[in-house]
Amino acid sequence: MNNVYDLAHQLARAIKDSDEYKSFMERKEALEKNEKNKEMVEDFQEKVLQLQIDYMGGKDIDEAEIEKLGKLEEVLTINPIINSYFQAESRFSQMIQDINGIIGEAIDIE
Repeated sequence: MNNVYDLAHQLARAIKDSDEYKSFMERKEALEKNEKNKEMVEDFQEKVLQLQIDYMGGKDIDEAEIEKLGKLEEVLTINPIINSYFQAESRFSQMIQDINGIIGEAIDIE
């Protein structure tokens, strides 16, 4: 039987061959061709990450801040390149979460 590292490399290759990964990388490349789009997305992602860090750290999260981020996301997704990137990123992230869930269930980790 293959050892666990060989199987991990096989999984990595399968992920890289997936439509979700290829689509995400294509959309990421398209996004990065326009510096303004790239900067807007990076700024948005930093704000979301900071909000998540604050939440995980037990800080009170201001509803107005969440609403502000939601409106910013709405504005960003008007841009078809950014919208396409966000959708591809979401599909790829969901696939990775599903894989993690499968592995976690298989080895009985909560």
